Amino acid sequence: MTPAVRVRFAPSPTGYLHIGGARTALFNWLFARHHGGKFILRIEDTDKTRNTEEAAAAIYEGLRWLGLDWDEGPHAGGDLGPYLQSERTEIYERYLKQLQDGGHIFEDAGALRFRSPREHVLVDDIVCGKIDFDLTNPGTHPDMTIRRPDGSWIFHFVNVIDDIEMKISHVIRGEDHLSNTPKHIELYRALGAAPPHFAHIPLILNRDGSKMSKRDEGARVASYIEQGYVAEAVRNYLCLLGWSPKDNREKIEIDEVVKLFELEKINRRNAAFDLDKCFWLNGQYIAQMSLDRFIELARPFLEKADIEVSDKNYLRAVLSIVKEKIKLLSDVSEWTRYFFIEDYEFDPAAVEKVFGKAEAAERLIALRDEFTGIENWNLETLESTLKNLAQKLGCKTGDLVHPARVAVSGRSVGPSLYHMLEVMGKQRVLKRFQRMISQLGAE
Repeated sequence: MTPAVRVRFAPSPTGYLHIGGARTALFNWLFARHHGGKFILRIEDTDKTRNTEEAAAAIYEGLRWLGLDWDEGPHAGGDLGPYLQSERTEIYERYLKQLQDGGHIFEDAGALRFRSPREHVLVDDIVCGKIDFDLTNPGTHPDMTIRRPDGSWIFHFVNVIDDIEMKISHVIRGEDHLSNTPKHIELYRALGAAPPHFAHIPLILNRDGSKMSKRDEGARVASYIEQGYVAEAVRNYLCLLGWSPKDNREKIEIDEVVKLFELEKINRRNAAFDLDKCFWLNGQYIAQMSLDRFIELARPFLEKADIEVSDKNYLRAVLSIVKEKIKLLSDVSEWTRYFFIEDYEFDPAAVEKVFGKAEAAERLIALRDEFTGIENWNLETLESTLKNLAQKLGCKTGDLVHPARVAVSGRSVGPSLYHMLEVMGKQRVLKRFQRMISQLGAE
């Protein structure tokens, strides 16, 4: 019988959720879901001087936003908790006594150290292959501290104990932890426990080949939420950092990734972070999502920008015509504000360019008069009326389109003019035409 798959993501709540940590959590989650196993969230909060509740909250929020639900852990419970290391001291004391009884611990200046057996340790890593670590030299491999003089625990010790206690079958983590693994295997052996399977995934590097730091653009998961990225797009992009479906596809639904995901298919090379590709994917997800989903995601950004959205039908109509223009949800307010307020600002450059010639105002007045007589205010009538007027005035269609656009929106760019006019409605459009005409002093 195949042992149950149990994996864990074990962040320290000392700062925001890093994109590298999110990728590690995602790969653990994918592996658990692929095998019908359990994904456990464990908070390694032994560093009391640096841990904050805000950082822990950011971890929970980031994982939930990405759709990485955990089966056991804070807020989810489970039979093998507590899932905060700060609440597991009694467990660590018990294992420490076991090591002391076995003669594996000695005191050094108030600290407790683990006595290395001084041997070669072979790490058979699923991603990196077999690596022989020579731990025989005390100069390059000093005896490991497991408890500081102040009584606080060292990461290496509690990490191993928690993985034993929580029956972790596979440890999937960043390659920067690979050098720690032989030390951990020494602890497993001293405790008479079988080590889990290890899989160290490639690091995420910037375009220049440097390791991605906390200060680099795109490093904070919270920044994607703030900027209006779609969670599905960011998650999709993270899947491609070290793994691929092997058919050059870039947009791939998470259910299919779960079916295809195997640790053996993780790329050995470091992953190059490309925010432009993530941005492109985001645009693809927005373009292809349903209007209902788009409205759901756009609403919070409109409300944050103090845009009144009480008329649901009008909101739906507005968002339906700007959706194709949106690449980030945070752009929604900029693309739609003028639909909802009457005192919108005019872009001075657009006004100067379009109304710099006297005939532009005259043409807007003529268009206002023609539109006033329209009874059936719809796309077809608006377009035919404008084009017929252009022919009558002997001007290009654009000579009417551009003044109309600036008049109703204050901008020179936006969705299709005829769609804008139809959605705004006759009364609003004529009022806006008049505002522009009056502002120009043309009448």
